[in-house]
Amino acid sequence: MVTRDPASQDPVRMRQLADEHGLAIGAIHAPCLLVTRRIWSPDPIATIDRAVEVAQQAEVPVVVMHPPYRWQLAYRRWLVETLPEVQRRTGVIVAIENMFPVRLGQRSVTMHSNQDLEALDGIPNLVLDTSHAGVAKHDLVRVRHLFGQRLRHVHLSDNLGRGWDNHLPPGDGVLPLDDLLDDLREGGYDDAVSLEVDLRRHLTDPAALRRVLVDMRERVEARLTG
Repeated sequence: MVTRDPASQDPVRMRQLADEHGLAIGAIHAPCLLVTRRIWSPDPIATIDRAVEVAQQAEVPVVVMHPPYRWQLAYRRWLVETLPEVQRRTGVIVAIENMFPVRLGQRSVTMHSNQDLEALDGIPNLVLDTSHAGVAKHDLVRVRHLFGQRLRHVHLSDNLGRGWDNHLPPGDGVLPLDDLLDDLREGGYDDAVSLEVDLRRHLTDPAALRRVLVDMRERVEARLTG
């Protein structure tokens, strides 16, 4: 996740850390949250260009990006018309994440152009975020099948099913994550799965934080390997 932390923006430091810990970086998430959108540029196309450059230098295969807001028509056209050539030229995959409606009082408001999953038909590479799908009340396995071979990354987390985005550790919510993991394994999915979870409640207890991290990873890896 690219944040204000300089290390998250520095491809040389990324590679150093990966090598130091014997890890591979499966994807970087471009800075497109409300609190990070101005780190590189408020223009989503410029942000993708910079993220792809960093990914190339850091030897990261995938950049995750949020979809267009409904009023970002030029960005939407760019994803369909220009992005495929950017990916061919650079060798970096830019995958667009499924989002969810936002509740304002009693109303459900869609800010992005892909709330109906079929609206993603023209986008070549996609990310399945399970918490987002839970908020939108989408069936996870159905989404995985709808995305098909275009699925290039998974953000795995749980959700309470109460209409907002939780990003809980797997098993702390109501989503059928085991069914999705079984389907990924049986379908031959071989790209990265990121545990994208909110762990703020554990930050003051390092032992608990480590226990949750280890338990999550072991649980998910066991399911993916059968």
